Amino acid sequence: MIGLEHYLTVSALLFCLGLFGVIARRNLLVIYMSLELMLNAANLALVAFSRFNQDLNGQVMVFFVITVAAAEVAVGLALIVALYRRRQSANVEHLTTLKL
Repeated sequence: MIGLEHYLTVSALLFCLGLFGVIARRNLLVIYMSLELMLNAANLALVAFSRFNQDLNGQVMVFFVITVAAAEVAVGLALIVALYRRRQSANVEHLTTLKL
């Protein structure tokens, strides 16, 4: 039977994979996808704890995290598009060139 520890193990692995992507990569799109992977790992842990405790508070919290992630997608993609239009590259080193 699948228990809480299985869900938390998968969540921890996803979070570590996302953290590795943020630390090791230089492309903004890969970093951005890694951040989203970390958010989804946190959501998985919240839902698992919520199910284990027979309480809906964790699942309600996931809806707020998804809402914040949607706002992050809008702002993050706008920054990436602005950087790409200016420098024809989505490299992290070119991010400082967006300053006026």
